[in-house]
Amino acid sequence: MEDNIIEVMDERLKEQIEYEIRGMKFTKNFRSPSAEEWYIFLPSYTDPVTGGAAGKTIIHYNLYDTKQIFINTTIIFDDLSLHKNELHQLVYAVADEIVNRLVGYADTLLSVHAGENSYNAEYKQ
Repeated sequence: MEDNIIEVMDERLKEQIEYEIRGMKFTKNFRSPSAEEWYIFLPSYTDPVTGGAAGKTIIHYNLYDTKQIFINTTIIFDDLSLHKNELHQLVYAVADEIVNRLVGYADTLLSVHAGENSYNAEYKQ
């Protein structure tokens, strides 16, 4: 049988995604009973003002509604190069990995802020 799958992602971009995910580091900046804030460090990207973390993740736990419990997660990328449309696949892959590492597989409402690459998603078990 002939393989009809066509790879649409550039090989360099695929390698860059793997490199960024392998080198991703986190530091917890703040924690309250209902929220956490994490700084996200990526090997190739930094905050343009401080030279520090490329972005941050805010995880807010919905403790009041017991019918459907969602974790609200917001990722904000400060490095302006991550706002460019040609890096959408990188931003998506990194955001997906952040959710998997920090939130796990809980039901999550995700909001990613990255200029042209901003999007919303819902993760359900």
